[in-house]
Amino acid sequence: MENQKKVMVSGIQPSGDLHLGNYLGPLHHWPEMIAEFDCYFFMADLHTITVRQDPAALRKRTLTQLAQYIACGLDPEKCVLFVQSHVPAHTQLGWVLDCYTMFGELSRMTQFKDKSARNADNINAGLFTYPSLMAADILLYQPDFVPVGEDQKQHVEICRDIAERFNGVYGDVFKVPQPYIAKVGARIMGLSAPESKMSKSVPEGCVFLMEKPEDIMRKFKRAVTDSDTENPVRYDPKAKPGVSNLIQIYAAATGKPFAEIEAEFAGKGYGAFKPVVGEAVVECLRPIREETERLLADKAYLETVWRAGAERAEYVAMKTLRKVYKKVGFLAR
Repeated sequence: MENQKKVMVSGIQPSGDLHLGNYLGPLHHWPEMIAEFDCYFFMADLHTITVRQDPAALRKRTLTQLAQYIACGLDPEKCVLFVQSHVPAHTQLGWVLDCYTMFGELSRMTQFKDKSARNADNINAGLFTYPSLMAADILLYQPDFVPVGEDQKQHVEICRDIAERFNGVYGDVFKVPQPYIAKVGARIMGLSAPESKMSKSVPEGCVFLMEKPEDIMRKFKRAVTDSDTENPVRYDPKAKPGVSNLIQIYAAATGKPFAEIEAEFAGKGYGAFKPVVGEAVVECLRPIREETERLLADKAYLETVWRAGAERAEYVAMKTLRKVYKKVGFLAR
């Protein structure tokens, strides 16, 4: 029997510009996965509208994100790149899974609590049922793995629970996926508030992929550290969260192990360390920014990519959806 590749699926919302946390977390590792897995990577535009969006800005960000995916090394010939809303099966399966997801499960989701607190005037049903749609995003492609950061494990866990509940009623319909967590750079924290994950909502502590080099350097020079002068550059996330975050960023940008970084800056202060980290990030992001700009100038090419990606994704997704519809008792069209 032919050895088939395992399947991997993941997406990022185009709700804001992609940043260093996105890149050194999931995106940096996605190109390596293409050789090992059959990969489906998408722009999760359906998820963005749980928060009000400017329509023109959302379209622009979705296109830019597609270009950035390619610029980050995702070859559309070797993986499936698509826009979530271009494959109607996502919302179709999302509704079915809504009916197999418990109210109590959804109410316990950390992200619902956090986003409700931040958007008190817009606590909508989509925000509440977000995990059911996310489960549909995943289960449609029958993946073995879902690459996630530590903070997203809860979403994979509820996806697994939904799949197991559905399978318990109807038999072996969905493959139950495992979370796939990268070890280095899995969780990049904000430069201005290292106790929180890097986020576009705190722009002064967030480095964007398309940002100018001088702006990146300014942010790193202002990065929060501490007052330790004895042995400043050492990895200790509890005692030194800001410095440990910079070390993790430098390690991910250069491939150097933590011990080598500590040795490199032994006896040196933050004034020497922070600009070097900034320069490493500037050089890491430079080819991505330049290639993204080149691709955005060729919209005809990008359209061929998203059209082909939607066709390939839909072919696989519809096989799963037809099976689900038959199991729950819907009359075939």
